[in-house]
Amino acid sequence: MPYQYRGDIAHADVAFDAWAETLEELFRDAARATVQVMAENLEGIRPTQTVEVKLSQENEEMLLFDFLNELIFYKDAKRLLLIPAELTISRSDSGLELRGTLQGEEIDPARHEMSTDVKAVTMLRYAVKETSDGWHATVVLDV
Repeated sequence: MPYQYRGDIAHADVAFDAWAETLEELFRDAARATVQVMAENLEGIRPTQTVEVKLSQENEEMLLFDFLNELIFYKDAKRLLLIPAELTISRSDSGLELRGTLQGEEIDPARHEMSTDVKAVTMLRYAVKETSDGWHATVVLDV
């Protein structure tokens, strides 16, 4: 598991660290950690719907912030549980651009064991850093 939940950062919220060799892997792992807070069994989410996503931001921190909030938006506005299928992050004139495909399905209470309602990603202790081993992120979710 390339992420670990932390109880020492925020007691009323959910916090986790994610790490990976590449930035794309970090975004995938952080997305899976975020969705797993909302739905217990990620393996039970079938890839019946596909959503294309394109985001631009000035740096890695803000791009991940927007990306995770996009997953929460789809859960709230469209009742979709989505997991990244493909992600590409590239440099652009204005900073970074993420293009990707999210796959998942509409929430089905009979099939999906929903646990915690995530409202948003917060800036509390939020960080994305490049390390000698790759990339590391600390994320706190407002629940």
